[in-house]
Amino acid sequence: MSYEIRQIQHISLPIPPDDEALREGRRFYGEILGLPEVARPPSLPNIGLWFGIGDQELHLFSESRGVAVNAESRRHPCFRVDDVAGLRRHLDDNGVPTLDDDGEIPGRLRFFAIDPFGNTLEFVRFEANHW
Repeated sequence: MSYEIRQIQHISLPIPPDDEALREGRRFYGEILGLPEVARPPSLPNIGLWFGIGDQELHLFSESRGVAVNAESRRHPCFRVDDVAGLRRHLDDNGVPTLDDDGEIPGRLRFFAIDPFGNTLEFVRFEANHW
């Protein structure tokens, strides 16, 4: 092959197309999760927010037809963290819905959370010998 996929550069999650969604997005992703907000190009249509995660980004975007979140779907981004239990306590303390998954994966400590827009998020810590 003449190309190599090196990493995921960003993940996009839907939010409602209103100012309240921007406030909630900043509160949840910026204040509660502690992600730094990064500049979003003003040339992009609709409203949205961008946050930095290491050298990757999380994009919150609106669509004119509204949010297309499917509560039955298992689609989700997964974020690697150092302290799964500590983050879960922090989210629980801030009223964020968290839940376990019914399928354990050896070598991975994890849980799920639901953002203010109904998006499912996974948080994981790999144990030393996870492979």
